[in-house]
Amino acid sequence: MKTHINLLLLIFFVSINNMSFSQEMAEEYNPLKNDSLRIGKDPNDLLPYIQSGYTLMLPENQKVKGVLIFLEDSGYDKKNNSAKQMYNQASEEGFAVLSVSSEIPFDFYFSESSMSSTHHIIEDVFLKYKLPNTNVFFLGASLVGHRAMRYIKFMKERNFEFQLNITGIVICNFTLDFTRKWHQHRRDIRINRINLWEPKFINYMLETHLKGTPETVPENYHDFSSYSYFSEKNNNIKLYKDYAVRAYIEPSIKYKLKKQFRTFYENNATDMVSFLAELELAGNKNTELIVLYPGDNPSPKKNTQSTWDALDKTELMKWILKESEKQ
Repeated sequence: MKTHINLLLLIFFVSINNMSFSQEMAEEYNPLKNDSLRIGKDPNDLLPYIQSGYTLMLPENQKVKGVLIFLEDSGYDKKNNSAKQMYNQASEEGFAVLSVSSEIPFDFYFSESSMSSTHHIIEDVFLKYKLPNTNVFFLGASLVGHRAMRYIKFMKERNFEFQLNITGIVICNFTLDFTRKWHQHRRDIRINRINLWEPKFINYMLETHLKGTPETVPENYHDFSSYSYFSEKNNNIKLYKDYAVRAYIEPSIKYKLKKQFRTFYENNATDMVSFLAELELAGNKNTELIVLYPGDNPSPKKNTQSTWDALDKTELMKWILKESEKQ
């Protein structure tokens, strides 16, 4: 009898979960390129290319009100992992969720070819599925968020016939100032107290693609950064001043001090708070800062992805709806 009741309860809860939303999924990825990308000076510092393409979640049987876009990596970050966490909330409110990947692993969008590929994928998806070019939001942590900022700059500085009508950006715990980031990693390498794969990889990529260091080509780093404390001009700020911007930070000061021997200057929170300050100085009155405290994130690891995993997606969707209603 007890087993029978448990089975009925299981069926009930599964049914309720399945009834909570209905979705249509579509995806299209190109074949893998048989080639590798150099990411360091050693002979074995190579990464294979990944698949470029997209995954689209469409809410069934209702008109699409808007689109949430994640510029995710299809090969190294558990494909569409961040986007999937918004599927329920977005579907219930009639929003599509689009995840787009270039073919470059851990793509920093150094090259125009990556951003151009992303632009054409987005354009093709909007046309093919007749998505509304309204209530468009870019979201993401780590490189997902950085790519969004780079793509927006790329799109706005070119005379493309297709231009996204962006309403807002949700930025979550990622680097905006790559001058600061380079110095952070140079310190990591000097003190040699953590795994140095990431510091060496990122500084190699920055120095290679930006053609030097912040000390030799500072303007290249300022232009690549959405915001930089070291730039007196911060020309890129104007590109984002007309959007609703919500920023999530998780400083994790004690964790970084004890686990990584890092100071507060080696913290993405400094970039994001400063970015919001510059936006407000530029006239953007629609910015918001959300701080995640230790009790908000149960994960023993404190990194950019864990910040995204921990934030309240239901409350975030309410903010997206509120901003959409202003249009």
